[in-house]
Amino acid sequence: MAKKFRSTKNPDSFLKKPIFEGGVKAMRELIKRNMKYPALAIEKKVEGTVKVKYDIDYKGRVIKTKVIKGIGHGCDEEAERLVKMFKFKINKTRKVRVIYHKNIQIHFRLPEKKAKPKIENAPAQSINYITSTSSSTQKPGTRKSYSYTIKYR
Repeated sequence: MAKKFRSTKNPDSFLKKPIFEGGVKAMRELIKRNMKYPALAIEKKVEGTVKVKYDIDYKGRVIKTKVIKGIGHGCDEEAERLVKMFKFKINKTRKVRVIYHKNIQIHFRLPEKKAKPKIENAPAQSINYITSTSSSTQKPGTRKSYSYTIKYR
């Protein structure tokens, strides 16, 4: 009886998927570092998630973006701008020029306002200076002393 021929190659390995160097963590860091929350969205207090579909060419560049689900107020445009910054690593594709399609969700959360320290609640601090002098015109054994208190917050 003849043996059946088994291919050692995985059928899924014909075309390798694009890889973002550093993985998902690096992608999130790039988004976080470069995101400019739109002023209109801050003014209107808009938060939410923008879903973007994008195409990657055979060189690893994002060539086309489309907002699938948006929240408006400038957030959709900002999400597309961020996605266009991505650069992927493409493994050998056997000289086939392939366009890859991917989706991503970019979350927009209003930046937290930094709390200003309240001066009224801060404890008052003071510095006390006591100086004493003795002069030849005073009676012996008597001293003149002055006390200064400086309070600040």
